Amino acid sequence: MDRRVEPGNDGLMDCARVATAAFALGLLFLIALPTLAAEIPLVERKSGYDFMGRETRAMQDDDTANPGTLWVLDGEALWNRAEGETSKSCADCHGDARASMQGVAARYPAYDAAQGKLLDLEARINLSRTEHQKAPALAFESKALLALTAYVARQSRGLPIELKDDARTRDGIAAGGKLFEQRQGQLNLSCAQCHDDNWGQKLAAAPIPQGHPNGYPLYRLEWQNLGSLQRRLRNCLSGMRAEVPPYGAPELVELELFLMWRARGLPIEAPAVRP
Repeated sequence: MDRRVEPGNDGLMDCARVATAAFALGLLFLIALPTLAAEIPLVERKSGYDFMGRETRAMQDDDTANPGTLWVLDGEALWNRAEGETSKSCADCHGDARASMQGVAARYPAYDAAQGKLLDLEARINLSRTEHQKAPALAFESKALLALTAYVARQSRGLPIELKDDARTRDGIAAGGKLFEQRQGQLNLSCAQCHDDNWGQKLAAAPIPQGHPNGYPLYRLEWQNLGSLQRRLRNCLSGMRAEVPPYGAPELVELELFLMWRARGLPIEAPAVRP
């Protein structure tokens, strides 16, 4: 059997091997570091936008070039569409989203007393569907749920993250912070090791951001799709070879809450663009 590599492919294979080796070496470097748990001072907190290249920033800044705009437009159509047994739309209760939804995304996740738990924005949208429209809940990461979330979040663009300050919220922040600091998985890594202690360093030639959630839902060039914060968190846990909770798990919502608290004051960018 002829095992020769086709001309031109050997170079690509070599590049792939080098990239994989560089990524592995970077992870080994992080694994060897102690967990310093050094919280980033508020004045030094930076959005992931500040770590991107000029072309990616330009894509985010121009709504006509930002792929996330397509989900926002779909979300606007869904906002005005009557659904469920009540045959009501979101607009029938909330009116013009540009006014009624302004600042909403900057306040979630939030504790819901009637439900007795924290809800993120996606869960709030689904609760409104099931309780007020008598419509089925939308599946996690479905195009419809991402579109509605992007449309609602878009109304808060430029507004600072400002969570409610109460006992239930503080409890959730504490639980999420514990998970953020916890080493876990086969690689024995924590979120804090990358995003608190080593932000600005390089991992396989890519800058390590501070890990703020102010752009979600966002369009990742790697995904070629819009995705939620929970999708990103689950990707990170999988990369750490840790146990990955299902979508909607309380610990993921608590981690979302902690990350939003950690990013307090940063402006909402949704739908952002990231590499």
